[in-house]
Amino acid sequence: MISYFQMFTDTLFGFFALYILTKLLGKTQISQLTAFDFISAIILGELVGNAMFDDKAGILEMAFVLFLWGGLLYSTEIITQKFKASRSLLEGTPEIVIRKGKMIRDVMKKNKLDVNQLQHLLREKDVFSVREVEYAILETNGAISVLKKSDYQSPTRKDMKLAPQPANLTVTLVNDGEIIYDNLEEKNLTEEWLLQELKEQGYEQVKDVFYAEYMKDEELLVLPFVNRGKRKK
Repeated sequence: MISYFQMFTDTLFGFFALYILTKLLGKTQISQLTAFDFISAIILGELVGNAMFDDKAGILEMAFVLFLWGGLLYSTEIITQKFKASRSLLEGTPEIVIRKGKMIRDVMKKNKLDVNQLQHLLREKDVFSVREVEYAILETNGAISVLKKSDYQSPTRKDMKLAPQPANLTVTLVNDGEIIYDNLEEKNLTEEWLLQELKEQGYEQVKDVFYAEYMKDEELLVLPFVNRGKRKK
């Protein structure tokens, strides 16, 4: 029978060991995970979970297995960075599934992708008809990248011969009724200015505001709590 103290120490060690491994191996967004990355993450979790409830496996055994597996993953990352030929083997390669408006059946079959699945992936890119697509590339993480035919592409400022404008990032100033002071300071704004802006839009208190977003040269975007916020007059 495993003691509570042993479970506590094993859990604590497993938590910090996984945290360290994550930092060493680098950050990858969930949407960017390859099949190999996904399986590796599952195995790491299984190794910790199984060791926690195995009375014959202590911290030393857990550490050995975790850092052995972590070392293998780290070595794999180094190999793929130094030897380009290994990337296709370990990470896979993107595949063109639609070329010049035509589906490539052999490539779809190779990647176990049927027409319904392809249509689903296209709809996620706001493409509701294959006739709109010039090229579609199946990425290594299972997502799809789409290049539309020129007739279906949105015109850009360059296409319309308009002068370029600077791109400005939005900043959250109020979130769930609380002021984000770091963002205020970053934009050289004051709390007094924010409160005045909110008052001008009909909000007497910050706690009435669910979300407020700032963009240079634009009016402050203010969204109230649906159930208790004051609506803009």
